[in-house]
Amino acid sequence: MTQSSLIKTPSRTTVSQSAFRTAILNAQADVPEGLVNPDGQQASKRFSVYRNNVVHSLSEAMLTGFPVLAKLLGDEFFREMAKVYLRIHPPTSQLMMHYGAALPGFLESFPGTLHLKYLPDVARLELALRRAYHAGDADPIDPAALTELDQHELMEAHLTLAPACEVLQAKWPAKSIWDFNMADGPQPNVGAEDILISRIGFEPRTYLLPDGAAEFITSLLKRRSFGTSLGLATSNTPDFDLAATLTILIAAQAITGIDRK
Repeated sequence: MTQSSLIKTPSRTTVSQSAFRTAILNAQADVPEGLVNPDGQQASKRFSVYRNNVVHSLSEAMLTGFPVLAKLLGDEFFREMAKVYLRIHPPTSQLMMHYGAALPGFLESFPGTLHLKYLPDVARLELALRRAYHAGDADPIDPAALTELDQHELMEAHLTLAPACEVLQAKWPAKSIWDFNMADGPQPNVGAEDILISRIGFEPRTYLLPDGAAEFITSLLKRRSFGTSLGLATSNTPDFDLAATLTILIAAQAITGIDRK
């Protein structure tokens, strides 16, 4: 075991990082053996304070990162749920903006939320909004650049989409639920929603997509040609509205480049 994997104590005994980590994430766990105060006594009180601070900080990070979930579940319930989540999914990065990535799957099996089938999709949307906020910058193209291509050039072209751009195909009305709780939107109707997530300036935005648009945009994100992406969309959705989809992409400032090769 290397020195970096040990925590030194005043009595020159050692505590393994794995034991320390296990104890810090479990309120019922004993203080790791060998962790002592300067006077040589077991550091029970200090460790408990530190453990409470860690759990509180991570719970607050979750609360901040999932504001709609917290509103739907209530802050008190959400904080208690976050403590359970923490034990199963401890942080794997020092960057708190990534914490909570496994929450959608967790909500699908957590006993207290099984009856709220829409919660995992809401969590996926909130994660996507967070990723969009932290994504790299990219300037949108002048929309007129698309009209300068003839039909053959357009079909062969590859559109580059902004780093903040992604598509969520939700089984439940995740965008409508988010809008109702955060943007004074109308009462959500039951039903699936295909959603584009992008960013304008520093503000992540969501856009409800027409039928077939999710397949089209997802194909573009995979760097397939415009023509191939259009074929995939129309094969599954014969009445796919290309004009409406391009209008959304332009409004979202999602198209950042055109490769004519």
